[in-house]
Amino acid sequence: MKKKVFITLLLLLLAATTWATPPGGLEGKIRTLELPAAINAQDMTLEEFTVLLSARSGINITAVPEVAAIKINLQLPAGQRLEEVLQLLCRQYALEYNLHAGKNAVIFMVAQHSYMRTGALPPGYALAVPQAESMKTALTASGPLPPAVRWTGDFNTEEYGHKYDNTYQEAAKIPLSTFSIDVDTAAYSNVRRFLNTGKLPPADAVRTEEMINYFTYDYPQPEGEHPFSLTTEVQTCPWAPQHKLVMIGLQGKNIPREAMPPGNLVFLIDVSGSMADANKLPLLKTAFKMLVKQLRPEDTVTMVVYAGAAGVALEPTPGNEKQKILAAIDSLEAGGSTAGGEGLKLAYKLAGEQFKPGGNNRVILATDGDFNVGITSEGELTRLIEERRNEGIFLSVLGFGMGNIKDNKMELLADKGNGNYAYIDNALEAKKVMIEQMAGTLYTIAKDVKLQVEFNPAQVKYYRLIGYENRVLENRDFNDDKKDAGEMGAGHAVTAFYEIIPAGSAETAGATDPLRYQQSVVIPSDDLLQVKIRYKKPGEENSRLFSQRLNSKEAAGAPSENFRFAASVAEYALLLRDSEFKGRASYRHVLEAARSVQGPDAEGYRAEFIRLVEISRLLDDRYE
Repeated sequence: MKKKVFITLLLLLLAATTWATPPGGLEGKIRTLELPAAINAQDMTLEEFTVLLSARSGINITAVPEVAAIKINLQLPAGQRLEEVLQLLCRQYALEYNLHAGKNAVIFMVAQHSYMRTGALPPGYALAVPQAESMKTALTASGPLPPAVRWTGDFNTEEYGHKYDNTYQEAAKIPLSTFSIDVDTAAYSNVRRFLNTGKLPPADAVRTEEMINYFTYDYPQPEGEHPFSLTTEVQTCPWAPQHKLVMIGLQGKNIPREAMPPGNLVFLIDVSGSMADANKLPLLKTAFKMLVKQLRPEDTVTMVVYAGAAGVALEPTPGNEKQKILAAIDSLEAGGSTAGGEGLKLAYKLAGEQFKPGGNNRVILATDGDFNVGITSEGELTRLIEERRNEGIFLSVLGFGMGNIKDNKMELLADKGNGNYAYIDNALEAKKVMIEQMAGTLYTIAKDVKLQVEFNPAQVKYYRLIGYENRVLENRDFNDDKKDAGEMGAGHAVTAFYEIIPAGSAETAGATDPLRYQQSVVIPSDDLLQVKIRYKKPGEENSRLFSQRLNSKEAAGAPSENFRFAASVAEYALLLRDSEFKGRASYRHVLEAARSVQGPDAEGYRAEFIRLVEISRLLDDRYE
């Protein structure tokens, strides 16, 4: 609040001392504009300083979230040119900036200098933590942190699986929609990484469900026999007012750390040459140290490393021998090729030898996904993972770095291994994954969780599942207990949206010709849809079923804060993907919605989302 008041007062004070706008476009303005009065910026954040420059220059000058909290200490005399000011910022604080003439904008980001390979910090640099002093304090308590850094290579071999947006289905002909849940969050932090380098992400890097599920929502804790609660809501669709938007939310049961079963954890760490950059192995070490500090005496840790070959870096060690585990992590060094398949085989072997019946038996793979020696094909890797999954050993995947990320492979491995996939781009994300979400990451409360929604043709003409493109199942798979699906961890939440074209609408969306040999009979009902959920408890092979109906009259009333924020994230993803179903979506509308429900936001995640949308709006010339 103090920060907002400061910025507001600053804008008012500067209104009378604004630069006169010269001709010559954005570059001409920057070259010729001069400070009308001296500026004494002492202990001011870069975000506050850019607000000041924007107010005086009439140019939208901003900074990506990664550097917004850097402290600025500058004394600038009257008459100094804006170009000189920008260059001074770059030299003194290891920044660079991009010009975006179409949006009359200047965007600051971390400069691509050699220090990023070593992890050394330039003078005056501080870890960027937007509106989250509590996160700084918590992280400092966890030990020294590397900066959020950028890859500086000259090539790019990143891989993303191509996905087409789900299309509309006709409720009268295909009333059922079935999909597996997904609690992965990697897409959001990867999108953030792109934006922190001043670039829009490729469309295929944007998985809508992972963007939405990155955030927590105020869903109720479960009551009764099932390990999660089910919340449904229907409202007007924000980007298509003639349509309805249905939200389905699952909330997993919170379980205290002391009540969790003992863990048999095998850290499988990529130490190949491609992991040498500061945003890979050094950041990986920070992340695993955070996890180690959460371990209990009944937990066991083994560490396997792989480069040209795989080897054991730490024999099975109780969780209370933290110094021994931390020393093993500190000793890691990068070099060699990437025999990831051999590393997996060895990790699973050791996990099997230490198997704890009823416990959490899990391999945690940390890599950039670049397997290039030994077992490398997806077929071989997935067969290996599926075999061990069926024996009760799960696999979670943590992605690091940039330039050669194999996002498609890492997502697939985690999916097949009954685990989750997270991408760690900085120390704050490491804290989120390794500390805040540790229970959900390591303890599964339900496996093979499938949702099936039946739409009432009397109320729904067409429907479309938003996201989950690679999680869609055949309708017959819902009752097949042999069909693998997603896992839900303790405290995890899952949110899904369906966009609906109401019955009676004149709109058509790929309607098929009438059937000759059969006719469907619609049963009169005010129900909009029915949600059915199948899941298995850990250790069980037979699924359990429960269902809930959503009445069409429940659309009355104002949308909940959960709905409004989650819908704003979905709309943002439609824009980043340039989806054919984006309708009237705009960054302006996303910002209005997200700002209206930012809430207390103690950890600053929603504030960061708003800043990312602002940066995207400046980078994207397609939309306002």
